[in-house]
Amino acid sequence: MDHKIKALINQGENQFIEFKEQKVHPDSIAKEMAAFANTQGGTILIGVSDQTEICGVDDSRNWEEWVANISRHNIIPAIQADCIIVEIEGKKIVAVDIPKGNDKPYQTNKNLYHIRIGSTSRIASQAELMRMFQHAGMFHYDLTGIENTSLKHLNMTAISSYFQRYDIDIDDEKDVTSLLINTDILTEKTNVTVAGLLLFGTYPQKFLKNSSISYAHFAGTGLNDELIDRQVIEGNLPFQIDTALSVLKHNIMEASKIEKAKRVIQSTRYPDKVFRELLVNACVHRNYAIHGSRIRILHFDDRIEFISPGRLPNTVTIEKLKSGVSYAVNPVIVKFMENLRYIDKLDRGIPMVCHEARLLGFEPVFQEAGEEFQAILPL
Repeated sequence: MDHKIKALINQGENQFIEFKEQKVHPDSIAKEMAAFANTQGGTILIGVSDQTEICGVDDSRNWEEWVANISRHNIIPAIQADCIIVEIEGKKIVAVDIPKGNDKPYQTNKNLYHIRIGSTSRIASQAELMRMFQHAGMFHYDLTGIENTSLKHLNMTAISSYFQRYDIDIDDEKDVTSLLINTDILTEKTNVTVAGLLLFGTYPQKFLKNSSISYAHFAGTGLNDELIDRQVIEGNLPFQIDTALSVLKHNIMEASKIEKAKRVIQSTRYPDKVFRELLVNACVHRNYAIHGSRIRILHFDDRIEFISPGRLPNTVTIEKLKSGVSYAVNPVIVKFMENLRYIDKLDRGIPMVCHEARLLGFEPVFQEAGEEFQAILPL
């Protein structure tokens, strides 16, 4: 263990490591604990200076008990921090390991929310805090009303077609407004919600600038290779998904040969439902509060990457995802997409993707990278 701690010290402070000297105040430790728990977890080494000098700690306090009290009483909600004492170069170092939190967001008893960015911890911005509340299921951005929007920004033909499935006619404008408020397409102030605009808007990108899909096909395995095709797909979510699926299918080349005047496919390929599932997941579960980036589909010779802004919710891990566990970051969008038959209500989508990939001898990769979620389908 001392070799591991020594290696951490040699790395210097970074996104996952923080140094503190013995005289550190409990509030400073609480700040770092909350910041690590709110991001990807990390380790606090007490007894090491910012310049990586091993100063050590003495026996003036029971360090395990001191750390445990801070994690229980100075963090809301309390966290479970593992504390061990190791000896390096004849000096004692207190190593405090803070896991990535499952109950984000965490705040200190000073009512401050901190996050870890690089080698420093800072107070979360409003947008960052909103994302943490989204991940915790305490706030749903798709229910948010969009200023300066109204009924005129909705495709009433599409809305009428949707409700006709349930034998509901929308003729009277007063009744229509009430219906759309009750189904979360409009807010009480009659602004269109994020979900309403994405599903039934005439042009959602007028107000949600990057709520679109960017597709790029490269002639090779890297971003620097020649670009074969590039498209930005806009419109409502059903249109984006259907169009992106058509573009993908058009760009997937199949090896074939001619036998008895017939073209025979030689190579195996994924069924369309695999691509559709990953496109639907990207659109339905992305974080639309992140305005600076689109969903990106990167098509290489050996893989297709489906990249969606936003991380997995607190309670969902990669392994749970593969087993069919899901959580609706955008519950209103999910509700409508289920009713429009884009989502399997039995949560069989990702397990199906894994199954189909394994039939072809591949293992799909699901991972988080920064504030994005990536699904990588080998070819």
